[in-house]
Amino acid sequence: MIEKKFTLAGAGLVGSLFAIYLAKKGHRVDVFERRKDMRTETIGVGKSINLALSNRGWKALAGVGVEEEVKQMAIPMHKRVMHALDGTLTDQAYGKDGEAIYSVSRGGLNALLMDIAEREDKVNIHFNKKCVGVNLKEASSTFEDAITKEITKVKADHVVGADGIYSAVRTQMQRQDRFNYEQRYIEHGYKELVIPANEDGTHQLEMNALHIWPRGTYMLIALPNLDGSFTCTLFFPFKGEYSFESLNDDTSVLSFFKEVFPDAVSLMPTLLQDFKENPTSSLGIIRCFPWTVEDKVMLIGDASHATVPFYGQGMNSGFEDCSVFNDLMEQYGDDWEACFKAYELARKENGDAIQDLSIHNFMVMRDKTADPKFLLQKKIEKHFSTKHPDKWLPLYSMVTFSDIPYAEAWRLGQKQEGMMAEIVALPNIESKWNSKEIEERMLEMIG
Repeated sequence: MIEKKFTLAGAGLVGSLFAIYLAKKGHRVDVFERRKDMRTETIGVGKSINLALSNRGWKALAGVGVEEEVKQMAIPMHKRVMHALDGTLTDQAYGKDGEAIYSVSRGGLNALLMDIAEREDKVNIHFNKKCVGVNLKEASSTFEDAITKEITKVKADHVVGADGIYSAVRTQMQRQDRFNYEQRYIEHGYKELVIPANEDGTHQLEMNALHIWPRGTYMLIALPNLDGSFTCTLFFPFKGEYSFESLNDDTSVLSFFKEVFPDAVSLMPTLLQDFKENPTSSLGIIRCFPWTVEDKVMLIGDASHATVPFYGQGMNSGFEDCSVFNDLMEQYGDDWEACFKAYELARKENGDAIQDLSIHNFMVMRDKTADPKFLLQKKIEKHFSTKHPDKWLPLYSMVTFSDIPYAEAWRLGQKQEGMMAEIVALPNIESKWNSKEIEERMLEMIG
């Protein structure tokens, strides 16, 4: 393969990993990041949103041999622990024995991937460089230094927009004729809160679990950190009777949390400070097409398919973009236009599917995880899947513990949901859920 010069906009998680992939293939990569170098600042573990690393992400990290370094900062979460209003705890395993999703610090992982990228001789990362223009036909880019305001023009063979939901590269592509673009925000936003460690550095809650306080139209979740703390995220409406708008003073915040999250508020000594000082952030979806311009420009990660975080697949899907593109580089060699076209066709439907899956899982997490019928359904699915693994893989496992394309998983998942609605509606299902009768009924439905 002939060495090519790539300009990458964005040194976030996906941009840093993609730079490593490109360098491993022998290409020269200049990464331009609009922010300052996060590694020069203290990253508060538990202060930046945590992410759930799962099978697709691990596969992409393994593709460039960095998974062992990442494992040093990851905490396995084998199950959900649901916290009811009365303090009752209910467990639900995520997959089979030994399967887990992993809590990682966004900032910590990003810093590590930048370190690894800079070990490659062919990678240079430039900070405080804001993308202010892209010539789509010539693969040239213009960057403005955030401090000196100096303008730099960069010519390359290929330009990659890995610059997130507000991508400057995509903004330039939107000016093309027949470029489809959709931006949609949900009515909920999120705010980061903290459950600190015990005085001896241990976790106040069970460490190897993702904790959820499901409350219908909103929820609180908590992911563990290595220092013994938990990063909590409140997903909450912007407006309404109970909303970020209505919780507008210390009294209303404290009263609400004591009433709705009583077992959590007792673990959060800095609740009021965190609620006031931490930003309220929006949650949106970006859909667009095409993702490429000939063999000159391409989008990857959130720049092309930003999603809401309720399946924990935003990072994982972006990492999978990297590994899929790597496979296509091997397949197409120096035919870059064919490679770019195959990439966008392979990933577009899956980008759309993970967005549909994420919205669906939000409703599951906030509305159903405390519902006895839902818990029974999950129990039936797990029992049946264990006996007939070739016949049934639960939707969550398809998305999280396999590399089945998201679009295929979504189609199969919808079909399975229809079957399970019939099964849980059967008379006396609570007493015969694991009977031969139910097993045969499911086998008949599958056909």
